[in-house]
Amino acid sequence: MATFTSAFVTGATGLLGNNLVRLLVERGVRTKALVRSRSKAEQQFSDLDVEVVEGDMTDVRSFQGALRGVDALFHTAAYFRDSYKGGGRHWDMLYRVNVKGTEALLAAALEAGVRRIVHTSSGGVLDGPPGAVIDETMARQEVDANDYFRSKILTDRVVLEFLERHPEVHVTLVLPGFMFGPGDVGPTASGQLVLDFVRRKLPGIVPGSFAVVDARDVAACMIAAADRGKSGEKYLCAGIHMTMAELLARLERSSGIKAPTKRIPIGLLFAIAAGYEAYARVTGRPILISLASVRLLARENDRSRFDHGKSKRDLDVSFRPFDETLADVIAWYRGHRMLPVESR
Repeated sequence: MATFTSAFVTGATGLLGNNLVRLLVERGVRTKALVRSRSKAEQQFSDLDVEVVEGDMTDVRSFQGALRGVDALFHTAAYFRDSYKGGGRHWDMLYRVNVKGTEALLAAALEAGVRRIVHTSSGGVLDGPPGAVIDETMARQEVDANDYFRSKILTDRVVLEFLERHPEVHVTLVLPGFMFGPGDVGPTASGQLVLDFVRRKLPGIVPGSFAVVDARDVAACMIAAADRGKSGEKYLCAGIHMTMAELLARLERSSGIKAPTKRIPIGLLFAIAAGYEAYARVTGRPILISLASVRLLARENDRSRFDHGKSKRDLDVSFRPFDETLADVIAWYRGHRMLPVESR
């Protein structure tokens, strides 16, 4: 049972948001779920006792009344132009939703009397040399950030400046890694990777590494941050370091689908991504990989080893076996007919 009795979750139909909503309800918390599509939310939460609030982070005033009477605000909503969408830069929307939207949300929550806030940051706001173990003190410089990470750096700054002005509000920040999990109806980049793997659409093994984590474990970390986290602190919940080759090998074990063995060098990957980008501009259709994602793979390779010491001490964070996560993701997609029951 949580120490608070009511909660408001932004981005409630997203991968993290929907798993957080489910965990809150399971723990007896009365929950309001902010969504952009009421019909989608009612379908997704048909088995839950949840109050659906329709709204958008570009217009916080449209839903700010629903924040009244809420004990805790969990902010998971963010704009992220997934690798599979392609199509160049999207800074204006990243800034409008992630930075200015969060600024407006904090002001609305304060006015509504909310005094406990958990903000979803990103492991990407941290940085270190290849092979280094990275903790919450190792801030990434804006010059070394892609557009999405830069927007999260600026958003974190907004959150901490808000806390300086309003120390009476308990504010914590949770920094997830590359999240996988059931309920990824979007899908996000991780869900699309699983779908493409099982459908045998991946042409080979690309270079790069990630910190992979189950969205359900991040949801538990966020509730713990609201319960017993220290105000003003950042808490890593980024999971375990894994190369793409290791990830595909685990997907093979979880799905029964043979993983590709051909390795694609980074130079060839840039050429492939450029072709996909041209295709995306002409057709407007999703693509396997974009130039932005290739640049990210190259820059972040072996920069995904995170130290969860503080989170374990303060929040008692733990991570389930990642093979279990992948099996659950595949089972969820098969159960929702996004993959055939047998794909062998």
